[in-house]
Amino acid sequence: MKPHPPVIDRILEVIRDSRSICVVGHIRPDGDCVGSQLGLTYALKAQGKQVACWNQDPMPEKYRFLDREGVFQKPRRGMKFDCVIATDCASFERLGTAGPFIARRKPLINIDHHESNTRYGDINWVSPREPSTGELIYRLIKVARWPVTPRIADCLFTAISTDTGSFQYPTTRPGTFHAGGELVTHGADLATISNEVYLSYPLSRVRLLRHVYSRFKLTDQNRIAWFWLRKADLTRTGVNSSDTEGLIDHIRAIEPVIVAVVFEEMDNHCTRISLRSKHPRVNVNEIAAQFGGGGHPAAAGARVHGNPASIQRRVLAAIKKAIQAAEPLER
Repeated sequence: MKPHPPVIDRILEVIRDSRSICVVGHIRPDGDCVGSQLGLTYALKAQGKQVACWNQDPMPEKYRFLDREGVFQKPRRGMKFDCVIATDCASFERLGTAGPFIARRKPLINIDHHESNTRYGDINWVSPREPSTGELIYRLIKVARWPVTPRIADCLFTAISTDTGSFQYPTTRPGTFHAGGELVTHGADLATISNEVYLSYPLSRVRLLRHVYSRFKLTDQNRIAWFWLRKADLTRTGVNSSDTEGLIDHIRAIEPVIVAVVFEEMDNHCTRISLRSKHPRVNVNEIAAQFGGGGHPAAAGARVHGNPASIQRRVLAAIKKAIQAAEPLER
């Protein structure tokens, strides 16, 4: 086995000394968050640990096949843990309402791959060069020499696959394919994962997608594509907020588009911004940082309070400025 960073040994030492552990993830969990949380939870349970797997928000329907037993739960009061492990979460605030529930704990371990991670843990293993947190969890399990069951393999393969766009994003490295291959060897069920994650959308999502295609806008010589998701749009189509994951990729795929952005109406005069870049010289993490957010160079987001029209103008202006600064943009 290749050398590993010393922080992994520190993490495993804390885990060995802990009996009760809570694994938490970020709000609005995506495939990497769900897969990382569940994969680590199952691995820890197999080591005889008492494990709670908590998230503020419910699991998206398409990932429920990973959790037939209902391990993934909302936080509960009155519980104390020997340690807490946050996976795929760039900041403590992104834990949402789970944050106050883990106050009665000892060390907080932060395992993540976001460039914008704030190093909020007592122990931080943050590796932006990794395309997914699932790959980090898999490496942790390998160093610990814990068994990788087919159920764990399903979770971690789903985590890696979804955060690399099925191994298509430029962040995908040779080691990513190697990890995916090993997980298949350990029993990851590719047919089930592909069907549940990529080929089983509810009809309500298709209705919303039709709305997206009829309402999206192009600007800056068709280099920026954007659309709004209003609460009324979700109500009209019957879509849950978790079913909106990946909609941005449909406008990102338009050939002239360099940056895609979704503005989503939230509660309390808040707008959720999702950004995707197709060009290595246009870093949307830097754009999101201007609005208090973060993420990766090719995928980032933020939550901004204020007038929606003003937010839209400011975000589009920031994107245009970033594109102009990167010119000429040769593909």
